[in-house]
Parts: sequence; structure tokens; C-alpha cells
Amino acid sequence: MSVFEPSEVFQFAIKIEENGEKFYRKMAEKFNDPKVQELFSYLADEEIKHKRIYEGMVEGIEKYEPFESYPGEYFEYLRAYADKIIFDAKAFDEQQKKITDLMTAINVAMDNEVASILYYHEIKNLVPKNQRGSIDKIMEEERRHFLALSGMRTNISKNQEKK
Repeated sequence: MSVFEPSEVFQFAIKIEENGEKFYRKMAEKFNDPKVQELFSYLADEEIKHKRIYEGMVEGIEKYEPFESYPGEYFEYLRAYADKIIFDAKAFDEQQKKITDLMTAINVAMDNEVASILYYHEIKNLVPKNQRGSIDKIMEEERRHFLALSGMRTNISKNQEKK
């Protein structure tokens, strides 16, 4: 017997996207550089799009019974992973207070993008094969977000070296 229903896994994905949007909006407000604000606002808008996709998928989930060493193993793993990358409100607020510079914000954002990609890779097995392309598309977008953040970090490093 599973610890929770497969649809709950997508509720975690929705929460990841909501937290991502909230994080990027806060970072867009926190820094005055127009290019930084533009990137963080863009990433926040992307998270909203991903959330909508997952909301649509929740209803079409087929029952999935992965191979497990013991009942509920796979879903316990996904829950533990989601709990690690999904902040509660207090932890989220604490994280925001610790971000005092742009490089830290970018590094946190990059870590969150990678964690999201890994989670989405795992949940891909929970959807019918004809819907897996949607998750692949989101993972590819998350990779592009990571690269955009990495490019910004590289540019900032180069500008700091020139000073």
C-alpha cells in the first residue's frame, strides 16, 4: 500500500513551481539591476506556466505501481525528496533573509532548478506515456533556466574581476 496517491506527487510539483515563482518575484524586487529584474521576472512567469501544466496533469494520472522492495518505497522516496526541496513558509522566509547579494541569489536559484529537474525526472514514470513529453519539455525549460542563471553568474564574475 502506498504512502499517498500518485496525484499527490503532482501536488508537490505544483508547490515546487509556486515556491519558484515566489522566490523569483522576491529576487526581482530585491535587486535594482534591470537585467536581473527582467531575468527573475521571466523565470517567475515560467514557473506559473509549469504549474498550470501540472494542474492539468493531476486529473489524467493513471494508477502506477512501481517495482518496490517494500510497499510504498517509491512514494516514500518522492515524498522525502519533495520535502527536501519544498520549503515551508518559515524556511522560505529564513532563506530570503540569508540572500544579501546577487551571487547568492543566483546560486540558490540554480540549486533549486537542478533539484526540480531531478524531481521531475522521477515523477515522469507516474504519467501515461503519451503525457511524458510534457514533463520532458518542462525539464528542458528548467535546464534553460539553469543556463540563463549560469550565464548571469558568469557575467557578474567577469564584471567583478574587471573592477
